[in-house]
Amino acid sequence: MPSLTPFTEITHLFTEFEHTAWRLETRPGYASDRESPKWQRWKAGQDVANEPPDSWRTNVTEQTALGKRFERVRLVDDPPTEGQRFLLASGLGNVAAGEDIRQLTRAEADRLELPAFDFWLFDSRTLVKFVIDDAGTTLGVHVLEDATSVVRACQVRDIAWHHAVPTREFQARVPSGT
Repeated sequence: MPSLTPFTEITHLFTEFEHTAWRLETRPGYASDRESPKWQRWKAGQDVANEPPDSWRTNVTEQTALGKRFERVRLVDDPPTEGQRFLLASGLGNVAAGEDIRQLTRAEADRLELPAFDFWLFDSRTLVKFVIDDAGTTLGVHVLEDATSVVRACQVRDIAWHHAVPTREFQARVPSGT
């Protein structure tokens, strides 16, 4: 396994990819969400989906206008955790910016034998595998470009995407309020 790289050192990939940026999110919650002002607004019952564009949403809009795709599958427990409800509530803003986010139940992901780690896959060539502690804090990432790792990530993407449900459809089934 390559050395651990700080996440900040790979952020250029979100503008430099050519075709697709695809994410698998497996965690019940993320420290970065709980530490954000948006979390506090959501906890207070505010609509966090329709906030002004932030740097993420602006970049998604810019990249998708160039014909690139941002896609993501989020695993969701039954019932959803607080962190997952937050992501469902805030995710519609990302969808409006051009990101295609879908949900897959954890039970289905387990049945499909999907991995239990988060990753980004860029252009089916570069795998960025997260190292996240038990509190949901990202400690860093491993950047992998070997054929075995990348092909497996492509297989996971294809399986997860086939079974996942678009955000609006999933949100209609699962309340995301506080």
